[in-house]
Amino acid sequence: MKLKKIAAMLMAGVMCVGLMAGCGSSDKNAQTDSTDPKDRTQLTVGFDAEFPPYGYKNGDDYEGFDLDLAQAVCDYYGWKLVKQPIDWDSKDMELSGGSIDCIWNGFTMNGREDDYTWSKPYIDNSQVVVVKKDSNITSIDGLSGVIMDVQADSSALAALQGDDATDVGKQIASSVGQLVQVSNYNTAFMDLESGAANAIAMDVGVANYQIANRGADKYTILDQKISSEQYAIGFKKGNDTLRDQVQTALDALEKDGTLDKIVKEWSEKDDGAYSFLSETWCLNKQ
Repeated sequence: MKLKKIAAMLMAGVMCVGLMAGCGSSDKNAQTDSTDPKDRTQLTVGFDAEFPPYGYKNGDDYEGFDLDLAQAVCDYYGWKLVKQPIDWDSKDMELSGGSIDCIWNGFTMNGREDDYTWSKPYIDNSQVVVVKKDSNITSIDGLSGVIMDVQADSSALAALQGDDATDVGKQIASSVGQLVQVSNYNTAFMDLESGAANAIAMDVGVANYQIANRGADKYTILDQKISSEQYAIGFKKGNDTLRDQVQTALDALEKDGTLDKIVKEWSEKDDGAYSFLSETWCLNKQ
């Protein structure tokens, strides 16, 4: 009898915890679904912490161009910005599970239009090929038989193979000797430096950032682009309310010059190494 009572008490405790967790989840969803931004207290942004200059770790903190944009939106509403680094290939699970409110980190919308609720595009981007300057590879025709690194579940990979592959991407994918998927571009550049890879397919902005920091005399970007695309902020499909709130703030901050200031500050960092940000900024310029 006592054992039955103890079991019943334990089961009741488990149910209570479950109910409390359910209540917590419900509260979060209610906050997310509110049309009044004053009902929200924070914005949790999911990002790849090894994707500079858009989001990366610097010492004990996370910083980046996109994180500065997100901070400006949070300042506009009085929200707290929560910077949540994620594994890029787990981003959909993080978003659908509610551990992040949006994906804001050089996130390509092209080919994913129906998978998320999107903000307006704010960066014109392209996928390119990076090689070592002393490799004698001067065009995509020289990629035959080489080992090429690409980030898993990235836009560069999508441009090389699958339904969204471009003609140039298909040409490259069919000619390289091996296409190796890596978790991040720091690994890719280490492979390129060591000779474990001969080329990297990647976003042009990240390529410029990496080259500026690793030595412009060591690496080069091939002239022909794999694809052209645009970055936008991805929200859970159907979450128009939060998307509209963030977009309203971005439009207002664009109008009052706040975003232009952020773009200018980043474009002038490291003697203009990231000037591509001002050149590719496209919010409300279509």
